[in-house]
Formats: sequence, C-alpha cells, structure tokens
Amino acid sequence: MPYVLLADRAVLRLSGADTREFLQGLITNDVDRVTPRRAGYAALLTPQGKYLFDFFIAQQGEALLLDCEAARAGELLKRLKLYRLRAKVEIEDISENVSVAALFDDDIADDMALSHEEGAARNEGEVCLYIDPRLADAGVRAILPKKRAAAYFEAMGYVSAGLADYDEHRLRLGLPDGSRDLAVDKAIVVESNFEELHGVDFKKGCYVGQELTARTKYRGLVRRKLLAVEVSGPLPQPGTQITLDGKDAGTVQSGRGSRAMALLRLEPLQQVLDAGAELTAGEARLRPIVPDWLKLELPQAR
Repeated sequence: MPYVLLADRAVLRLSGADTREFLQGLITNDVDRVTPRRAGYAALLTPQGKYLFDFFIAQQGEALLLDCEAARAGELLKRLKLYRLRAKVEIEDISENVSVAALFDDDIADDMALSHEEGAARNEGEVCLYIDPRLADAGVRAILPKKRAAAYFEAMGYVSAGLADYDEHRLRLGLPDGSRDLAVDKAIVVESNFEELHGVDFKKGCYVGQELTARTKYRGLVRRKLLAVEVSGPLPQPGTQITLDGKDAGTVQSGRGSRAMALLRLEPLQQVLDAGAELTAGEARLRPIVPDWLKLELPQAR
C-alpha cells in the first residue's frame, strides 16, 4: 500500500478563543462542522469572490490545522494575520516539525480505522488522520511529526511512493491541485467544482467573496468548468490555449503523462460531448472526462 510524503504541502496552526469565529467570517465552508471526527475543505477568496487559497482543515486538540500549499503558505499566513485585527487567534507555520502525507488504496480507510465518508477523521496521539473531504476515493491524508513520519507508515507495512504517483492518482479522479489548476485572483470556485467537492457552504452566511459566489450559482452565471482531459500527443504546457475549430475553448492547467486538468468553456464542451467534436491544444488532442461526482449543467441548445 503506497504512502507519499507531500513535500509540497505546509501546515498552519490556528489556536485561541476566537479561532472558529475568525475563520467562519473568512472562508467558504462552515468551520463549525470541523471536529476531531470531521475534517473539511475550504477556500479563502478576494472580496470580489476570486480564488486566493484553498486548504484542508483538521482539528487537533483545540487547535485547527490548515493543510495548504507550501509554496504559498507564507502568503496565506500573511493574509490571515492581516484579517486577524484584535481577534484572539494565534497563527503559526508549524511545517518545520510536521509532515503531510497521502495514502491511496481501495482498503486504506479500513486500514486506518476510518469510515468510508468524505472528511471522516480521528486523532491518534500526535497523528491526525482524515479521509480527503473532497472525495473519499482520493484516500487518506495524515498530518504527523516529521521526524517519525516515514517510520510510522513503514511500521504498518506501507511502501513509500513519489509525488508523481499521487499526482497521477488525483488526475485520474479529476481533482484540482490548488494554484496549479486555479488561477489566483481569477478563478471562480463554483466553476472550479467546489460545490461538488464539499468546499463551499451556501447556507453558512457571510464570508469574504460570498456575494459573487452565491450570484454565480443562483443566477446561472457559470460559463466554464474545470475537468480532467485525456491527452493524445505531447502533453501541453500549463497555460496552453485549447481550441475547437480554431476558436477558444479553454486553457490547459496541470498535467502529467496522458492526463491533464483543463478549464473548459461550456459551449464548446457541449459540442464535444454531444457531437464528438475535437479539442486541440498545441499538437495534442484532448478528450474531456466527466467524473461521476460532477454535476455538469450544459447550456440549453438553441
């Protein structure tokens, strides 16, 4: 059974009397649903409702742990401190002392004594374990002391794998990987499948960027969707334009091997799915893959 130590992830620790109230007014999901038995997934947006950061939230003791992108952890820490004002919240980067790991196998939930449900969590001493809150098939994530992370998994007979293995796993499931797939200060979370991946709560009340997020959903303003695509030919670089009959159809995001993520315009996508039209990006042909978990609402035919 493989495990991957995710060197591209960092952990911020939030503690203090006002921690939950502080986060509740900032992020897209309901912090009150996070408990020692339930982890969550959420984003922090701009006031205009555009994507800035996404992260997993787990509870350990009375503190909340944010599993976030390592390359942008400093930016997230700075942004949270900017919003803190006089709230009684301590925010610290504890990444020097802890590691984030991912484990993916059909039997991993049973192996880790977790229910087969998104976000199911438990703490085992200093080890925090939880099912990926986005999609149970993504497997288990763990936050644990860095010095004994490898020994912890190897003692259970797990085998170390590389970041590429996990990347291929999440691409097979059509899951985005933070700012690799969501353009900072541009992406809209409703177009990026946050509703289907349990990353936004439309009943929780106000948070930063809530107005645009709700308007996009309830007024039917979704124009694009983030989907995995099967690639025939050389893998296009992130940012490569996707075309249909020479017209703009979207943009390639992250990719590996014969699979990539792509932000696709819905009208061209409808032609591809209904009539078998062909998307191209550079020298490659792309076939969109609509996962079972995605509610894809295409424009009505004229």
